[in-house]
Amino acid sequence: MDELRPLLPEWDCNRWYAAGSLAKAIVARYEIDALPNALKVVVAQKAAQNGLLLPLVSLETARLVARWLVKLKTTRELRVAWLLRNPSHAARFLVLDAVGPVGAARQAAEAALRIIPEHAREAAREYGPEAERGIAATLVADVVVPLKVPTLGKWIDPRMLPPVLLRGTNQALPAEAVGTLLTLLALSTPNDGHADLKAVREACDEVSLARFSWELFEVWRANGMPATDGWVFTALGLLGDDEVARGLVPLIRAWPGESQHPRAVTGLDVLAAIGTDAALTALNSIAQKAEFAGIKRKAREKIGEVAAGMGLTAEELGDRLVPDLGLDDASSTVIDYGTRRFTIGFDEQLRPFVLDESGKRLKALPKPGAKDDVEVAPAEHKRFARLKKDVRTIADDQIVRLERSMMLERRWPAAEFRAYLVAHPLLRHLVRRLVWTTGDGRSFRVAEDGTFADVRDETFPLPDDAVVGVAHPLHLGEDVAAWAEVFADYEVLQPFPQLVRPVRRFTEAELSSRVLERFKDVEVGIGGVLRLTRGAWKRGAPMDAGIEHAITRPLPGGGSIEVTLDPGIVIGEPHEAGPQVLREIGLVGERRTFADLSPVTASEVLAELAT
Repeated sequence: MDELRPLLPEWDCNRWYAAGSLAKAIVARYEIDALPNALKVVVAQKAAQNGLLLPLVSLETARLVARWLVKLKTTRELRVAWLLRNPSHAARFLVLDAVGPVGAARQAAEAALRIIPEHAREAAREYGPEAERGIAATLVADVVVPLKVPTLGKWIDPRMLPPVLLRGTNQALPAEAVGTLLTLLALSTPNDGHADLKAVREACDEVSLARFSWELFEVWRANGMPATDGWVFTALGLLGDDEVARGLVPLIRAWPGESQHPRAVTGLDVLAAIGTDAALTALNSIAQKAEFAGIKRKAREKIGEVAAGMGLTAEELGDRLVPDLGLDDASSTVIDYGTRRFTIGFDEQLRPFVLDESGKRLKALPKPGAKDDVEVAPAEHKRFARLKKDVRTIADDQIVRLERSMMLERRWPAAEFRAYLVAHPLLRHLVRRLVWTTGDGRSFRVAEDGTFADVRDETFPLPDDAVVGVAHPLHLGEDVAAWAEVFADYEVLQPFPQLVRPVRRFTEAELSSRVLERFKDVEVGIGGVLRLTRGAWKRGAPMDAGIEHAITRPLPGGGSIEVTLDPGIVIGEPHEAGPQVLREIGLVGERRTFADLSPVTASEVLAELAT
């Protein structure tokens, strides 16, 4: 329809419903000629969240992204995603602004180029030595100096905050210095501390800084969380530690249910900025198990962004984030009361047990007594309580992750399987309760001593070049019954249904189709639909009157299955919806027929729909 091309500059698709989706279709059809119109939609609706912004590449787009990067607190990850997707173009567009006159344009360009430093240096070389020197200085600096110093909220009283101690001493910063610290935090961006803040962090005790930031955050919450002092929240990412991350997680999980979704998304940014293993583990846990679909999706995007920055996939980063909690190779640790010592271990179901110094098993860890160290013993008892809670959380998260790995047929190189699963002091217990398969279809289990055995209980030599995955019953074939007998003999309880997992298959007629008729016009309760969306299925975009008319399930390798619902789910009140009729069930995307799905994916999809 080339006759419409000349009309594009004058046509305003913002007047249409779902302008973002419409603009994406226009860009796909008319490409560069549709760029001005698409940018109008982005500016009018801040529509980066629908993916419209990502493929747009121009000087105007680069400046828009850079400006929003320093001005907008929401959807920061999508501005970063645009820069990481178009780094060479972005750098060429923004270098001249970054070495130009001091002002808003320079500030924005400098902030953007810090995210793509290597491309910034390469682009600067194209502009000559002067640009090279300017960009080199920009990338060395810690943060862009704002145009004006912000005014701190009147609710902030430095005298009411916990002391910030100088490193290695019991001396606290004076009130005047604390005021300066607060100003430096207010001058900082969520991901970049003010240049002078680095010196403060080097001079002061990390634990006291983290406690200071958390108490400041709590006071901010108690005063109604004023938006003008939102820097208090993001400051947790600059000064926070594992304890701050632990305190933040319940809030992030709860906020979406309190109409505070944007604040929960900012919380994800804070966890990523803290960046410790515990903080990233919490972020990964939210991505896997959050109750609200929106925050779960955002967490997955964030963990993917963090992983990409490390040259890993989200799954590979997840392997490396499983904390060992200070446990030794025997999955144990010592609780020291000063006068008494106890060994804490975990059984195959990750239940804790306690041994005294003679090796006698106790019913529980004794409470500190009068003869125990008055400072050390209570802290150690508290550590044990936290350890039990952390292990329960890790077990729940990793069981979900391993089952998902089986469903998606994920494979680990043998070296990573040994290092991140078999050798891990906690995961080894879960690993031993599953059957594993190699890329060539051979199955094995991990024995209690860490060696490998086949279904005949003979030593299984795992080649170094093998790939390993959690076996699905379809991988095991006739060996399922034999493996079930082996696990029964050893009294091994599986962490999730594996050997007893039902296997389902498409009929011959269904295999040659892309529409599934067997569930068509079936009426189901809203609870059944919502249970699906807690797993692999996702709720669709709301349409007229905020009704979600479909749920979809992404498929390994691309494409998805879509189920059309009637009457649909009311956004914001999903549990209030009545029974749903499954009107249409079919493939979306490149998959031509159901025969294109692997037998494992087919079985899992049919099982999910059947339940």
